[in-house]
Amino acid sequence: MLTRRGASKRASTLLTDRSRIDGHIRPLLVTMKVPAVTRQDVEGFMHDVAEGRTRQRVKLGKPRALSIVRGGKGAAARTVGLLGALFTYAVKKGMRPDNPVTGTVRYADGRRERRLTDVDYAALGKGLTAAAVIQPRSDDKPGKALVWPAAIAVTRFLALTGWRSGEALGLTWGMVDLARRTATLPMSKTGHSIRPLAVAACNVLRTMGAGNADALVFPPSRGKGTMSGFPSLFARIGKAGGLAPDVTPHVLRHSFASLGNDLGLTEATIGALVGHKGGGVTRGYIHAGDAVFPAADRIASATLRKMEGETGAEVLGVPSVMARRPA
Repeated sequence: MLTRRGASKRASTLLTDRSRIDGHIRPLLVTMKVPAVTRQDVEGFMHDVAEGRTRQRVKLGKPRALSIVRGGKGAAARTVGLLGALFTYAVKKGMRPDNPVTGTVRYADGRRERRLTDVDYAALGKGLTAAAVIQPRSDDKPGKALVWPAAIAVTRFLALTGWRSGEALGLTWGMVDLARRTATLPMSKTGHSIRPLAVAACNVLRTMGAGNADALVFPPSRGKGTMSGFPSLFARIGKAGGLAPDVTPHVLRHSFASLGNDLGLTEATIGALVGHKGGGVTRGYIHAGDAVFPAADRIASATLRKMEGETGAEVLGVPSVMARRPA
């Protein structure tokens, strides 16, 4: 499948599309023929998803693994967007003359409106510290941190870089050049992307201990693949610090960009740091003297000060998981 720009969709995007098809579109529209769907049907579908009619919990193949479909206005708006793309394809294939989604007024999607307040930043910093404290055990076995150390480190990295969580969780050591303070992402959401890194972000990477080129920088506690349980681990970090429950990893990204705007940085510079399309993101080389590096440091330093209650800008040490990871 292709994006609107004609590029192939990433595997993660296809997985999300499939989830919306299976979770919302199939349950409500599967009995209807493609040519028979009207705009009124689309509007009714959107309202049903928004009101939670498709809410369900589905057991997956892995033990204790669940797929939770909640619905809501945000899910409704995004699923109608996907439905519009599907009907555009149907029109191109001559399956119907028009797109019934056209003209449908969707719910406003406020995912990007939330940003961290100073109180939120302080709570995040408190949660990161609390989550790393080794919890004692009643027996003679060594204690362990409340949260897997790599999850703590990647949360701090996201706050200091504004990256998408999938980009950080999929980061391998072969993509990182600490000497040049850059990371090269061959398959980001916007394509090939070279990201400048703040000194503070590089320090977080160093705490992880270098690995083989194909090894994940932020590995899961067990098994192979990326850290699939990161959302729940992030929630645990937030709870440890009293962070508002509506703060998600994406809020860290929006907050990073908003903080850069507060500091007077240009949209192009912020875009180069967080991987927005355009703004020099896909350049083949970033020179050491480029203005993006001081910009990255300014945002990261301001973030650290906020997370530590404006009292300092030191990166707190994170225990190396490479030495502690179970065999």
